[in-house]
Amino acid sequence: MKRTLMFSGALVLGLTVIGCQKSKVATPGPAMQAMPVKTMAVALQPVAQSSEYVATIMSRRSATMQPQVSGRLNQIHVRSGDRVSAGQVLMEIDAQPQLATVEAQRATERQKKALFDYNALEIERQHKLFDAGIISRDVWDQAQQSYDNTKADYESAVSLRKTQEEQLAYYTVRAPFDGIIGDVPVHVGDYVSTSTVLTTLDQNRDLEAYIYIPTDRSTEVRLGMGVELYDTNGKLLEKTKLDFVSPQVDSSMQGILVKAPIDTAAEMVRNSQIIKARVIWSTSPMAVIPVLAVTRQAGQTFVFVVHEQQGHFFATQTPVTLGDTVGNQYSISSGLSAGDKVIVSSTQFLVNGMPVMPLGA
Repeated sequence: MKRTLMFSGALVLGLTVIGCQKSKVATPGPAMQAMPVKTMAVALQPVAQSSEYVATIMSRRSATMQPQVSGRLNQIHVRSGDRVSAGQVLMEIDAQPQLATVEAQRATERQKKALFDYNALEIERQHKLFDAGIISRDVWDQAQQSYDNTKADYESAVSLRKTQEEQLAYYTVRAPFDGIIGDVPVHVGDYVSTSTVLTTLDQNRDLEAYIYIPTDRSTEVRLGMGVELYDTNGKLLEKTKLDFVSPQVDSSMQGILVKAPIDTAAEMVRNSQIIKARVIWSTSPMAVIPVLAVTRQAGQTFVFVVHEQQGHFFATQTPVTLGDTVGNQYSISSGLSAGDKVIVSSTQFLVNGMPVMPLGA
C-alpha cells in the first residue's frame, strides 16, 4: 500500500514537471528590438571619371652645367643652394695652355698685318707705275696677286685669333640665367672634360608637370583636359589643364608625354619633384555616400539600405561597386539608385534583414 502511494506521488510530480516544461516551450520569446539608425537619401552628383599617374615637376629653365673645354679645375666660386645671377662666374678651368695659344695667334696676326700693310703701299706704287707705262701688265698682275694673298692671310689670322679668344672664354664657366645652384660633385684640382657634370642650375618658376599616359588611352587624351595635382601625402596642390600632348610615343616609357602648367607657389614644389596627377577624362552623375556607410566582407563592398515592409523597416545588405573617392565620400558606380535610403551609422552592428528604426522616419 505504501509503495503504491509513493509511485502515485512520483507520477504526479513527473507529470507536473513535464507540464511546466511544455508551458515554457510554448511561450513565444520577445520580438527583436529595432535599432535606431541614421540614414541619408541617395542623390546623384557630378563625379569626375579619372585616372591617377605619377608626374614629375620640371622647370622650363633648368640647365646641366658641363664645360665646353677640358682642363684642370682651378676655382669653384659657388656652393649648393646658392642663388646666382645671369653671367655670374661659377667656376674657372686652368686656361694657361689656351692663353699661350691666343698669344701665339696674336703674334701671327701682327706678322700678317705687317706684310699686308707693306703690300697695301706697294700696290699703290705699282699701280702708278703701270698707269705711267713703266711696268708691264704681268708685273702689275703679280703685285695685285701678292696684295690679295697677304690680305687673305691677314683676314684669316684675325678670324683665328677671335676664335681662340672665344675658346678662352669657355675656361670661365658662367651662369646662363638667374637660378639656384644644385649639387656640386666636382672639386678643385679635378680634371674635367666636356662630359663632366659640374653642377645644375634651376630656376624654380615656369614649372610644368610631366605626365606619361599609357598608350591604350592615347585616343582619349586631348588639350584642355582637367588635371588635379597632389603631393605624396594626398594634399591638393593645384587644379590645372593639359596644354601639351606629344604627337609620338616615348619609346623608353611606352607612354605619351603630356604637360600641364603649374602656378603653385615656388616654396611648395621643386624642380624634379615627384607628385601625383589625376587626369580627369569626363564627368558624369553618380551616387555619393559617406565612407563610413560602406562595409566589406570577403573582398566585396556592401551598404545597408532601408526597406519598408508592412510599416516595419529592415536593413538590407546591398552589394555596390565603388568609384573614385570624393573628399570623405565614395562615388558608387553600381548598386544604388537615386532615392535609396542608405544607413550611415552603426553599420558594424547590422546584419542582413535586421529591423531598424530610421531616425526622423
